[in-house]
Amino acid sequence: MPDRFVVSAFVALVESGKYIEALQRFYHLDAVVWENQQQSRTGLDALIENEQRVLNTFTTVTGRAVTVLVDGDQVCINWRFDFFRDTLHLTLDELAVQQWIDGRIVRERFYYDPAQLRPDAGQAMGEGNEPRVSSARA
Repeated sequence: MPDRFVVSAFVALVESGKYIEALQRFYHLDAVVWENQQQSRTGLDALIENEQRVLNTFTTVTGRAVTVLVDGDQVCINWRFDFFRDTLHLTLDELAVQQWIDGRIVRERFYYDPAQLRPDAGQAMGEGNEPRVSSARA
């Protein structure tokens, strides 16, 4: 069961923009992450690779925890992330449901409306460059 201080330390790292460090410190080597209904990443290396790809896609990424609930080994965080690049601004409001074991996240599922990830018509990103954002959020 994660101590609330451990979860708070995880949230603080993410909110300070230290996404890769949050993955390294708080995710299990064999963590499994789902985007909505699809298992999309398995293992810490895959999580870090995905996070780095997202960070390289945008000039600025900010995140904050709106609500954090801890119940035994289960944690639910309502995250709000903002992604910026040139004139593009995407906002992702999602729930991350996590299972923690021995102070690390072993399973995580993100729930969000995928329509949030489509840029407005006036925010075209160029040919074929629409981002697929998933977070360390992982």
